[in-house]
Amino acid sequence: MAIRNIVQIGDDVLRKTSLPVTEFDDKLAELLDDMTETLYKAEGAGLAAPQVGVLKRVFVVYVDDELFEFVNPKIVKESGVQVGDEGCLSIKGKFGTVKRFNSIEVIAYDRNGNKFRIKAKGFLARAIQHEYDHLDGILYIDKATDIRND
Repeated sequence: MAIRNIVQIGDDVLRKTSLPVTEFDDKLAELLDDMTETLYKAEGAGLAAPQVGVLKRVFVVYVDDELFEFVNPKIVKESGVQVGDEGCLSIKGKFGTVKRFNSIEVIAYDRNGNKFRIKAKGFLARAIQHEYDHLDGILYIDKATDIRND
């Protein structure tokens, strides 16, 4: 495992649409392991592959001492509303207020290509939606009602 550099705002990769993973192999496992190690070191809640310069539909989320890996995720249900502060490892020193769905259901694959479904609410739902947006070149600042310094 290795700690990767986290791409910062201004890098074009953050604004591009990621491609689906087609091979569930050692290279994907290495990417997920590296992303997890990078996330832990940065003390964040989530990290998407574009944030480490890889345009693949992959992200990891670490919430309530539990790690979640998502490959080729698709949000299939959304309900309720929550409004809260968000930051981003690719936009250091800034926070903004963002409206998100309070409850979501996601279908994705694990690192071995096994399909799974997860229901999430509250902060976990927020973190998943934030990382999911990264896969389509969307940053939280695009949705925030205000941006302020940390």
